[in-house]
Parts: sequence; structure tokens; C-alpha cells
Amino acid sequence: MPGCRFGARGGIVISDAVQVDYPGLAERTGHFRYGAPHAVTVGGDGARVAFLRSSGPEDPYGNLWVLNVATATETLVSAKPVTSYAVDRDCRTAAFAFEGRLCRADLVSGEVTAVPAEGPVEDPRPDPEGRRIGYVTWRDGAASLRVAGPEGDRLLAGEPDSAWREHGGSISWGVPDDAARRFGRRRGWWWAPDGNQILAARTAASTSLHLLDLDYGWVDVHWDRETYPYVVNVRWADSGGPLITVLRRLQQHGLVLAIDPRTGETQVHAELADARWVEPVTGTPRHLPDGRVLVGGELAHDGFDARCLFADGSLLTPPGLYVRRVVGSVPRPGGPSGAPDLIVEGTEGDPWSQDVFRVRTSLGGGGAEAKKITSAPGWHRAEAGGDVLVVDGEVWRGEAHVSTLRTLAATPPAANPPILERVTDRRLPAAVRYPAAFVSGTRLPVLVTLGDGPGRQQVVHDPLTWPEKQWWADAGFAVVTIDGRGTPGVAPSFEKVVHRRLVDVSLADQVDALFALVGKHPDLDLSTVAVRGAGLGGWLAAMAVLRRPDIFHRGVARSPVLDWHDLPAPFAERYLGDRHDSADVYAHHSLRGAEPTDSLLVVGATLPGFAAVESATLEEELAFLR
Repeated sequence: MPGCRFGARGGIVISDAVQVDYPGLAERTGHFRYGAPHAVTVGGDGARVAFLRSSGPEDPYGNLWVLNVATATETLVSAKPVTSYAVDRDCRTAAFAFEGRLCRADLVSGEVTAVPAEGPVEDPRPDPEGRRIGYVTWRDGAASLRVAGPEGDRLLAGEPDSAWREHGGSISWGVPDDAARRFGRRRGWWWAPDGNQILAARTAASTSLHLLDLDYGWVDVHWDRETYPYVVNVRWADSGGPLITVLRRLQQHGLVLAIDPRTGETQVHAELADARWVEPVTGTPRHLPDGRVLVGGELAHDGFDARCLFADGSLLTPPGLYVRRVVGSVPRPGGPSGAPDLIVEGTEGDPWSQDVFRVRTSLGGGGAEAKKITSAPGWHRAEAGGDVLVVDGEVWRGEAHVSTLRTLAATPPAANPPILERVTDRRLPAAVRYPAAFVSGTRLPVLVTLGDGPGRQQVVHDPLTWPEKQWWADAGFAVVTIDGRGTPGVAPSFEKVVHRRLVDVSLADQVDALFALVGKHPDLDLSTVAVRGAGLGGWLAAMAVLRRPDIFHRGVARSPVLDWHDLPAPFAERYLGDRHDSADVYAHHSLRGAEPTDSLLVVGATLPGFAAVESATLEEELAFLR
């Protein structure tokens, strides 16, 4: 690759960034993610770390690798493209699908073998002991759950010919329904810790859960499915039985339930409630070694407005820590074996940083305690297993640094870090990017970039989020990015104040922040403001041009959501309420029937009366916005 050299960690550094065609480079390198290690998994005994990494900065296909922690050596296990994989408890066996065929990888010897199975294979997973592999396969639009092992390949659950029982709809086993995917649940079945049972979802007109014995016996899981139809979290990887989180349809109330694996009966461990919507914490619920159940929730009294962790009602995290994800646990230095520290990703302070924390689970006589283990500002990520912790590709065993997972990803073109700040009395996170050759005193037209919609941050300390914005800045704009209310990282009330009035709150924040930024950045020319976004960001970009043409003079909306009725009910009702009782709210948030204007370009959708194209390059967007 001309004009490149290898960096200190093996990454590709662009040495002639000024001459680089950024849009083309970003496309070829997967926005600088190809070649980087990802999908990291740490074995429960801490002996091995599995991960995916492609062969170089322009290779989109990951290969399966394993790091031997004792020797700090990386071994290529499979050179075949691997998009996803799963491992047993101690990361000794991995399973993946290649061209619809089932493959088993011995992560100790490095041997990969094909396993006879009924294809095409999806979501293969070894049991915790690595003896059998369960997987999903499809036929006639219905998914079945099968198991391959010493007894051969056999059907465990499936009803491909029973659609008539669901009024013509398909009946699938082992896959998440559309609502589950909206809540972030990507799986539809789970092994028991001893490998002798499977908890599986049956998806038809509604979702139910069932405990399947490998000898073909089964029991149904019992809860009030009519009142709580959404199964948003499932975990069965601890010493106790399965734990699930279920929500009401309007998501204002939920239950954390423990399932008896013998009878399928459930017991309520915690209730979750909010007048707007319940937001479970990723990585919860889970059992702690002492038998308590860890639950994510919110603290909203005595002046607190926090996203926290609780164990059987006891607060484990200080109110100043905004918890984003529970990663796992590691032994506490000098502590008892039954009281490990939790590893948590979260924010303490400005929302544009994500750090990794150790959280004490044994409170004793002290209060909640969280110790930050990352120091530099950034968007840090972690994985844990046994006594091994991987943070941003750095592998640690206890206090000892073991290795660094090598990266072959291209480094983005060099640019100054963005100016991050909090503006208005609401302290909205904001960022401004100037052209590389900008000279103070030169008035610049403004481009407001919008994210993927509510629940997604843009203003973050992640270097991969800024190269495209710098390209726009170098095209002659002051690029402004504002995380208004509705985005995570600040406080639960900050996220949820948009309930039923998303468009009004979002546009007010964008406008107020623009005027506040001019006080600090006098070169921003608010007489020429453009806006662009995609998806829900495209919807908001269109709304900005239509509702506030006095501020937003031109806009591009890529694949915008035209009407919230077109979105899945779980997502739409979270923000706008019951679609059957809120016709006025949905109409207020719809683009259909809007008064046409030549100031808006719609890409990838058709909106009557507006200029629309099927596709557009960044250069074509630039020509329109200028």
C-alpha cells in the first residue's frame, strides 16, 4: 500500500495523509477497523484469549486467533473467514460456521475439523465442557435447534411444518425475535452450566421460553407473558439457575426473574419501574458467587440521578458512576475467593469518556466503591475471565502485563483532537472541528452532523469517530456535533426527558447549543448552517430544515425514517408512547405530508415533493450542502 508504514503496535500509518482520498480510504479499510483485533473472549480459567483479526487493513474477513497467556504467543487457528464464534467455559473449544457448514476448533492444539450437521448452520455454540455443539438451522422460513455431539447430530426443537398453528406465521426455535433485537438481545438459546440442558426461546405470535433436556424431556418457563411480553435479557452462566428480565409492552415496568431449571417456575428478584421507560444495564442480571443477584437500575431520590448496580437491593456503585456495561469479574487482590471485583465499563464525569472500573462486591463495613483502572481519556473497552483482564487490547494477569494483541488496522489521517465542551445551562456535550489549515478570524459556514438517533452518542473520546468529520471540515466547514438530551452518558433524566416530545427537545437542544457555541467560537457563521444525518439522524436532519428553516438552511437526510409507525413497536413506543393512543404524537413526529422545500436532499428514500436520489457519495452531498 503506497505511502504507508507499520506503526509501533503493527498498525498501518498513513504517511501522506494530505493526498489521501478519504472517502475511498475509509471504505477500503472499514473506517479503519479492518485488521484490528475484535470479538475478544477470555476463558474462564484465564489460560487463553480468543479473538478475531483480519490479515490486513483492507481485508474485511476476520480470522480466528488465540493467545496463550502463559507464553504470551498468538496462534492463527483458522485462516478461513470467521464472522462470529463461540467458545466453551475455558476457551478450549470454539465453534463457528463457514459457508453454512459447522466447524470445531481445538484452541489448545490449533486443529480445526468439520462436524457433520444439517446446514446451513447459524449461531453454533459449544456446551460449557466442549463436548457438544448446539446450533440453529433454517428450513421453509422456520428455525430449528439442533445438537451435534458423540451421539451424532439430532433435532432438539423445531416445528417447520406447523405454521398453521400460528395462523400461517412461522414458528422458530433458538432465535431472537425482532423486539429482542431492538433491546440488544442477539441470542435465542443458552446452555446450562453443566451442559445437560438448554434454555431456548420459541418465537411465533409471541415469545416463550422452554428448558430442554438433552434426553428430549422439557418444561415450559412460567411467567405472565401477556403482561410482560418482552424478554430483554437472559443469562445462564453462573452457579444459580437462569435469570431473565421481562418488560411490559410500554416498557415502564419490568421484572428480574429467577427460573427453577427443574420446574420452569419463576421467582421475582427485583422490579424495575420508570414513568418513561425502563433501561436495563447490559451484562445484568447475573449471580454473584455468594448467591446474590446483580441488577442494574437507577437511583432517583435524595438529589441523585444515577445509573447504578444493586445486589439484592444493596447499592454497589457510587452514584457518581454512570454504569454502561458489566463485563465480568476478577479476583480481588488480597480478598476472599467468594468476593471478586466486578469489571464495569462506565462514565465518571464528562460523558464523552468511557473508563473501566473495578467494583467491590463485598461491602463489609464500607460503602459503594469503584476504582478506575484506565487513566488516559478515551473510550475504553474490556473483557475478563479467570484472573485475566483485557483492556483495549492490553492483556493483564493480576498486576502483570502479559501481552498486547497486535493490530494491523490502518491509522486514520492525522488530525488535531476535537474541541470537546459542555454548553448551555443543560451542559450539552458538544464538539467543534475546524479545517486543518484554519486561521482564526475567518468566518466559516457551519455543518451540524447528527448521530444515529436517540440512545447513540457522537461526542466521544474515540479517535475513529472523527476522521469523516475532519474530511467535512477540510472541505470548508466548521463541523459542529451536539449530543442533546436523549443520548446516554449524562444521567437517566437527561436520556428520558425526550419521552413523547423527542423532535421538539432535540431541535431545541441543537439550536440552543449552536448559539452557545458562537460565544466561544466567534468564527462560526450562523447565517450559513447545513445539517446532515442518516437513519433517525436523517429524520432529525429533515425535521431541522422543515421546522427551523431560520437556523438550518440546507440539509441531507440519508435513509431517513419517514414515519415512526414504520419502526418496530418496541423502539417507537419507548420514545413516543402507545401508538394506538398517541396519534397526535406520532403525527407530530412524521415527515409524511411535509411542505416541500428545495433545501432538503433525501437519499435512499422517497418523500413526495422533495428532491430524492437512490444513493449519493460524500462528494455529491458536499456539492448540495455548499
